[in-house]
Amino acid sequence: MAVTPIRAPCLLAGLGNPGSEYSETRHNAGFWFCERLAQKLNVQFTFESRFHGFLAHAREANLWLLMPQTYMNDSGRAIGAFARFYRIPPGEILVAHDELDIPPGQTRLKFGGGLGGHNGLKSTATHLGTQDFWRLRFGIGHPGDRNEVISYVLKPPRTEAREQIEEAIDRALAQWPLIARGELEKATQHLNTRPKPANEEPT
Repeated sequence: MAVTPIRAPCLLAGLGNPGSEYSETRHNAGFWFCERLAQKLNVQFTFESRFHGFLAHAREANLWLLMPQTYMNDSGRAIGAFARFYRIPPGEILVAHDELDIPPGQTRLKFGGGLGGHNGLKSTATHLGTQDFWRLRFGIGHPGDRNEVISYVLKPPRTEAREQIEEAIDRALAQWPLIARGELEKATQHLNTRPKPANEEPT
């Protein structure tokens, strides 16, 4: 059984598909978070062909941000190339991605575990040679029929769901200082707690 590392991530990889035709689709939730974090850290992306993606470096935070441009199913090629070049161990990699099994508006931070049928995670695990890396999962909901999944993730969410996903991203950004300090267990406690609806009384 893998021991959960407590070191802060050196690499955040946001998963998605390149191109304007995919930019607003559910499958690009990882890109959305990566872009928002880059804004928060005041860094800009440039394309790096040797790493097959857009890359930004937040020097003060000792953090690299990567958005693979290899399409979702081959995301690991970019992540693996970068990790090997800079000798970043899998336990110091955080992958942000969309998650069918979580409702919009909810997020989960976890280390290792199954891949849930997510092709971007499968590719990442293949190229890293392990499933023991951190994942930041943004719920997009499930269409209810597995035969509709491909069409569902490649379409934009409805307005209300998009707003809920953005709220989840806001909460993840609010917890980023904990993640950056390596306090991932504490961040997990905050992020994995289901947010209360606006009309629900506090307990």
